[in-house]
Amino acid sequence: MKRGDILWAFILILCIFIMLSPMTGDKFIKFTTEHAYIGGFIKFFILATMGELLAIRISTGNWKMPCGLIYRAIIWGFLGMCITLFFSIFQNGVQGAMASGLLPKSDSRLITAFLTSATTNLTFGPVMMAFHRVTDTYIDMKYENKGSRISLGKVIEKVDWKGFISFVVLKTIPLFWIPAHTLTFWLPSEYRILAAAMLSIALGAILAFAKKSKRAEQSI
Repeated sequence: MKRGDILWAFILILCIFIMLSPMTGDKFIKFTTEHAYIGGFIKFFILATMGELLAIRISTGNWKMPCGLIYRAIIWGFLGMCITLFFSIFQNGVQGAMASGLLPKSDSRLITAFLTSATTNLTFGPVMMAFHRVTDTYIDMKYENKGSRISLGKVIEKVDWKGFISFVVLKTIPLFWIPAHTLTFWLPSEYRILAAAMLSIALGAILAFAKKSKRAEQSI
């Protein structure tokens, strides 16, 4: 175990303690409920960025700061704000569709959570992931080609859309995101964005292991 492993784990435990402990948890939940967008930004700015650092640690074996880390963190925070909004839209929308008969009616919280998760991840999910893939690629290209103007067209050409569709969309959405967000939407509303931010850490690990396995297969 490296020093960075201990530091990363300490920061994660500290964040969880602040967000959920009896001493500070209620105040944190109250603040992020009253200021939902700020709360969403903070949660994803910190936790999703930690997931990105973990992914690099797993895939390379070392702790490395990715280029443009602060910009990546800000983008994660922005996505946290978007997720805060769209979680509410899809939660209320699915309940409305169920009430009007457009979706199967059920008194089960779990079924409602599943329908909300499936609807969210099959519509908003791919758009959000594609946006994040484009912004990450832009940051990479900007640092690789310092001083050069990077056009949107060049960024789009650089993105591995085949891998994005075949793995991120067709595998992580049905096998990870829909089940994981079913549990997220099953939670009380004040904990959903926090749970979603925590899931980004898990996803970072999954993507890193997948990338590492792919490299191992190619080297055989």
